[in-house]
Amino acid sequence: MAYVIGNDCIACGTCIDECPVGAISEGDIYSINPEMCTECGTCADVCPNEAISLPE
Repeated sequence: MAYVIGNDCIACGTCIDECPVGAISEGDIYSINPEMCTECGTCADVCPNEAISLPE
């Protein structure tokens, strides 16, 4: 299951450079392409707002 970015996203850009497959897109709230996400968790590890997680 792919990671998702929640409403706590502040669009700081930290996660984009960390994603090894380029699955994250910019916007008011960033988004992760579930077909590209490899579930490595790197984006979640670097998010300063803890806005990235696996869906419940």
